[in-house]
Amino acid sequence: METQLRTIDRNELKQKIDRKDNFRLMETLAPEYYNHSHLPGAVNLPPDKVRELAPQLLPDKNADIVVYCAKLT
Repeated sequence: METQLRTIDRNELKQKIDRKDNFRLMETLAPEYYNHSHLPGAVNLPPDKVRELAPQLLPDKNADIVVYCAKLT
């Protein structure tokens, strides 16, 4: 199985959401930031918990997954 990685911009993500494409949306910031604000439908996967939570949250290794994190200012 070959993993394909590519970067999409916010416009392409919005289009995926608007079309109701079948994909998993993962937010990779710490839970306190996720709880404060996140995109609709996003699931929190903090960087320090990837090994622990990814198998449960992303069991389908062939799924289309979009990972994002907000810019902290």
